[in-house]
Amino acid sequence: MNPAALEPVPLSPDLAPPAAAAPAGDGRRAADPADAPPAGIGAVEWRQRVDLAACYRLVALYGWDDLIFTHISARVPGPEHHFLINPYGWMFSEITASSLVKVALDGSQVDAGPHEINPAGFMIHSAIHAAREDAVCVLHVHSVNGVAVSAQEEGLLPLSQHSMFVLASLGTHDYEGVALESDEKPRLVHDLGANRFLMLRNHGLLTVGRSVAEAFVAMYFFETACMMQVRAQAGGGRLRRIGEPILRGAQAQWERVTQGAGGGLAWPALLRRLDAIDPGYRR
Repeated sequence: MNPAALEPVPLSPDLAPPAAAAPAGDGRRAADPADAPPAGIGAVEWRQRVDLAACYRLVALYGWDDLIFTHISARVPGPEHHFLINPYGWMFSEITASSLVKVALDGSQVDAGPHEINPAGFMIHSAIHAAREDAVCVLHVHSVNGVAVSAQEEGLLPLSQHSMFVLASLGTHDYEGVALESDEKPRLVHDLGANRFLMLRNHGLLTVGRSVAEAFVAMYFFETACMMQVRAQAGGGRLRRIGEPILRGAQAQWERVTQGAGGGLAWPALLRRLDAIDPGYRR
């Protein structure tokens, strides 16, 4: 295991996008003819595909991926509740907008293609997309720090500023083995409830968001809070917890810090960082 993979990648304020990729009005790079959707895919779905592919690449960049074995999904517009998910067998660093698989809630592929999907991924993501209209994006990882904290009896502790934003909306789901059985769906949905964060005991972390951006930034705070807890515990000293009165005001403080934009505030900067490294996810 590379220790560097446990570190959050710093978002340098000095990192400027290349001259050919100046930010557009919403902070994203300027439109490029190559970004036009392929035939048969609408502009709104293509934008969702690009954001989801970017999310996969960012998860790999931050070192939260687990070879080919975790998954992120995003619902596309429409009453059918179709959603996009990764092709099984692909590394997160390989995912592109066009490679994502569109599936229905019954597990069938909407557009015939050569790629299979992870059955555990379908079970988890279809359950949440069906139950939560606001869960446009569902992000699940087996990050090292997340699994370490999920195995602790007390779970996530109020030890850091990052943790208090998570604890304000956190559920817990006990481990039932690899998530392959459909009878686990109602328990998973019940344990998530109306929360944005779910700790999967002995398994990993899960976040939901009204957008891909919101789910990714939520996961950044979740995994970082777990990493801070593991490091604080490794120090061996007595730990100082954040008091309950402060925790009660965490959600209101989050809204102020993000100017009401949630994870969307940081997303354009994350895309600029990714475009500076490798814009291939847009294909």
